[in-house]
Amino acid sequence: MDSAERRIVAFTAGSHGLVHTYELSIPILLTVWVAEFSTTAAVLGLVVTLGYGLFGVGALPGGILVDRFGSKPLILACLGGMAGSFLLVSVAPNLLTLAVAIAVWGVTASVYHPAGLSLLSKSVAQRGTALGYHGIGGNLGIALGPLATALLLLAFDWRIVAAALTVPAVVVAAYGLTVDVGVTAPDTEEDADAATDADATGGTKGEISLSNIADDTRVLIAGGFLIVFAFVTFSGLYYRTFLTFLPDLLGDAIGGLIDVQLIDPDSPYAEEFDVGRYLYVAVLMVGVPGQYLGGRIADRMRPERGLLVVMSVLAVLALLFVPAGESTATFLAVSLLLGVALFTVQPLSQATVAAYSPSEARGISFGYTYLGIFGVGSLGAALAGAVLTRAGPRELFFVLAGIAALGALSAAAVARFAIRQD
Repeated sequence: MDSAERRIVAFTAGSHGLVHTYELSIPILLTVWVAEFSTTAAVLGLVVTLGYGLFGVGALPGGILVDRFGSKPLILACLGGMAGSFLLVSVAPNLLTLAVAIAVWGVTASVYHPAGLSLLSKSVAQRGTALGYHGIGGNLGIALGPLATALLLLAFDWRIVAAALTVPAVVVAAYGLTVDVGVTAPDTEEDADAATDADATGGTKGEISLSNIADDTRVLIAGGFLIVFAFVTFSGLYYRTFLTFLPDLLGDAIGGLIDVQLIDPDSPYAEEFDVGRYLYVAVLMVGVPGQYLGGRIADRMRPERGLLVVMSVLAVLALLFVPAGESTATFLAVSLLLGVALFTVQPLSQATVAAYSPSEARGISFGYTYLGIFGVGSLGAALAGAVLTRAGPRELFFVLAGIAALGALSAAAVARFAIRQD
């Protein structure tokens, strides 16, 4: 990568990390809001569901806006909107204002993935490696953001913490203003021939109309993008089904294997200490090398073939998860391997979306992608809860193995039937 490409990667990776920092700091703050606003967990759950729902549903219109106005303005708007929403959170006098603030976060954060991924896929020649670094930024936000929020709450009032969380977004946005995104890495000869015209418009169409949206969608469907969409939906289902109740599953399993006494049983913090939560953070952290691995694979082979292999590995690891609980060593090994493999999927999946969508419809393609991953994929939380309630962990991981197998079949179908656009 040259220096301009590295700046683009740094800008998008930092923005990606902040999106997930805000996303997962909300559950930490929930524990304070229940008492602060004299409400119930059920009511706050609805408030958070509103924000998370908009985060997923907004990806598609976000992708449309990216194709019309460009990625950088949308990313800057995302960062400004997220900072503004948490500033509103910090001064919220009542539950209604809090709900509005969380909804604003969901709307503004929803544009990030189509904007950031479209920018990377069109501006960096080493696409897979760039997507891997981008994913690493996201994983660091996923794991370290909630930890930082929890630690800040030990020393400061929650309103000060919410206001402090706006600072990183302002810093990254200020850096983004200095990043030049004018030079792009064309996907095809046709894109290269059109580069001069694209410079005049920022690579965008400059207008939004139903006919343009319909035309872009028809182009995607004609190239077999529906098969790609099927894959990303299965990957989103696996992601959400696996992670939603994982802290409890890890805590129950590891608690039956080892007795960790890092906290004095008589300490007021003893009830809050759960080794499963820390193993959960470890699973998220090993996603960092997983993201890097996925990016490197995407630069060395067709990403859809890599997905076929990795989804097959995820199916096998899901089948091994419960039997591995017979010993500490095997359980830790399988848990951490699941974390690596789960996040290896992301850069490979994103590289596949880029390969099977034309440059001029890249934003909407990632919009559909994250509608599938965060929208349809969110059903994985309900699926996991239902299976655990009616059956148990063993059955849940059988279901996960089935989802991964369907994902592997979808990846094979992409390689066989879809038409590459680059």
